[in-house]
Amino acid sequence: MKLKILHVMASVNPSTGGPVEGVRQIARINRGYGHQIEVVSFDLPDDPWVRDFPQKIYALGPAYTHFRYCPRLVPWLRAHAADYDCVVVNGIWTYNCFGVWAALRNLPCPYYVYTHGMLDPWFKYRYPLKHFKKWLFWPWAVYPALRDAAGVMFTCEEERLLARESFWMYDCNEVVVNYGTPGAPEPDKNYAEGFLTRHPTLRDKRRFVFLGRVHPKKGPDVLIKAFAKILTEQAAGSTPVTDGSEPVLIMAGPTDGDYADTLKVLAGRLGIADRVYWTGMLQGDDKWGALQCGDAFLLPSHQENFGIAVAESLSVGVPVLISKSVNIWSDIIADGAGIAEADTVDGCVALFRRWLDLSEPERAVMRVNARECFLRRYTSRRAAVSLLANIYQVMHAAGRGVKS
Repeated sequence: MKLKILHVMASVNPSTGGPVEGVRQIARINRGYGHQIEVVSFDLPDDPWVRDFPQKIYALGPAYTHFRYCPRLVPWLRAHAADYDCVVVNGIWTYNCFGVWAALRNLPCPYYVYTHGMLDPWFKYRYPLKHFKKWLFWPWAVYPALRDAAGVMFTCEEERLLARESFWMYDCNEVVVNYGTPGAPEPDKNYAEGFLTRHPTLRDKRRFVFLGRVHPKKGPDVLIKAFAKILTEQAAGSTPVTDGSEPVLIMAGPTDGDYADTLKVLAGRLGIADRVYWTGMLQGDDKWGALQCGDAFLLPSHQENFGIAVAESLSVGVPVLISKSVNIWSDIIADGAGIAEADTVDGCVALFRRWLDLSEPERAVMRVNARECFLRRYTSRRAAVSLLANIYQVMHAAGRGVKS
């Protein structure tokens, strides 16, 4: 039974984070199974990321305001909804979620919503003013959109449970689905050598890697402060230096914003500017090389429903040192593929200490476990099949047929 599925998202710009890559990969795999996958976004048709997007895409932009209001969405959906078996919404706080609900609520085409961690209560405590503003949208825009969805998708059990704590008005059909990434295109390729050739100052160093959006949510300030403390401890002889290599922190992510500038100032004030290496956003072989050359990958995030970069690191056999606010942390610990601590400076310092205290054979075992954890849990194929299985289940319960 082949499906025709429409994904709706605010943008397919890869700099916006993991959901874009998730849609790309789920669509690629489901097309391989014979399903027809198309995408609607609010980008402009001549945006370079639209031209490069591998699936058929309808760019309905422009969109306006922070809410990303796109006036073409609802008329377009009402005109074309009958062409699709279902619609999948990615994200909840922009017009794509409300617009899909407004267009489809009286039509037979079902829709599903990926929240992508956007209902985590951390946002309520970290940004109370923003949370108050979201309350103004919640009762009339987001709440009914989730309530009427055929399924609201969460990528792990912990994300599902946490979502119930953000707003007291909460009613939806919760569904836990697998999520993942394809991993490195060639798992046995030496991506690290090419990366180090392009970044020769990183050779002969003990490299720790952060890869992702340089955003307060991901705790890069926590990471820099913890790294400075570890370097101080090593200089004093209270933390192992292991093989004698000079530790460096690779910060791989977009740095064209005020927040990144404050982090660079922070590294300078802590006296470790020469130990923090900023690459900017990395893609393709450069991304895989940065991950693969790492001693370990670090993400002391304050909130992370999944963490695509976590799974990508595991895919190249690099253990992950993460906070317990990365919702998949317990699975990674269970598989012996990494270490988890609190999302604080002390917690991040403990990550470094525990890693450096390991013997080299223990680290080698963790590297093997990292790759096995990825294959067991976080491949794109598992994610694509999980989404399809839930769509089929809902359609079967509703007695719906499939578009010819």
